[in-house]
Amino acid sequence: MLLRFLTRTGVFVGSVAAASVVVFGFMAVLPGDPARIALGVNATPAAVAQLRREFGTDRPMLAQYADWARGLLVGDFGESYVTRAAIGPQVLDRLGVTLWLVGAAMVVAVLVAVPIGTVMAVRHRRPSGLALSALSQFGIAVPAFLTGVLAVALFAVHLGWLPAGGYTPPAQDPVMFLRQLVLPAGALGLAQAAILARYVRTAVLDVLREDYLRTARAKGLTLTRALVRHGLRNAAIPISTVLGLQLATLLVGAIVVERVFVIPGLGSLLLDGVANRDLLLVQGVVMVLVVAVLVVNYLVDLLYAVLDPRLRRAT
Repeated sequence: MLLRFLTRTGVFVGSVAAASVVVFGFMAVLPGDPARIALGVNATPAAVAQLRREFGTDRPMLAQYADWARGLLVGDFGESYVTRAAIGPQVLDRLGVTLWLVGAAMVVAVLVAVPIGTVMAVRHRRPSGLALSALSQFGIAVPAFLTGVLAVALFAVHLGWLPAGGYTPPAQDPVMFLRQLVLPAGALGLAQAAILARYVRTAVLDVLREDYLRTARAKGLTLTRALVRHGLRNAAIPISTVLGLQLATLLVGAIVVERVFVIPGLGSLLLDGVANRDLLLVQGVVMVLVVAVLVVNYLVDLLYAVLDPRLRRAT
């Protein structure tokens, strides 16, 4: 178990280091000079050169990367090329908003997908199971932003039950915070629930064919009790892999959903940085998203050993 932990930790650290090189490299080769963009087309060469020195973009790429990487280790992302404000506090504030959205969306996805996927597996040859399977296929085809627009039109505009968008911090008004979170979390979570339900169906079908489940049924347990006591734990191993991948998808999908519902999260900050050609801000946000995905995958790898005793014995 210790060896597995050390190995996965080493892989995680190496992946973060490699990702930082790739992110910095992509931002560095993008066309456009941040100093010239900040000063405008009528700026004099002397003014552009002076601003490049202030930004540090006149130095060799290796030196720029070293300074940026050292800053990341202590949470210093530098200053925005456009607003000259520190990027770190902006990213930290927006990250909290995005995590609320992604966490709520994942809860919606799991609560919807696990029971529906289980029913799809248990009744896979019955009309109800086939109908749910067809419904999940339809859900996969509908993008989250379209679900969000339709939800706003129905529940906010037509019925007036929920606000159409915005964000209120939970400490300021918990009730309004929850009301504003329902539609975006539902739109984002239902899109992932349709995908997750397919994987739950496959995992439960595999469990239903196992000898230990047949033995549990032969001892008098109902199918539901046999699945709860013996089946779902084993089905959770492949499902946890999908959940890790879906968290990464949710982080990316949140970028568009935040725009639809006017939520000031990382996605909105990233799109604003792209629109303003604020490359250092974009670079910082992208790096945070990449690290978040790597952290999720790292935790999923460690979760395997908790869910599957065979992995603990093997290490």
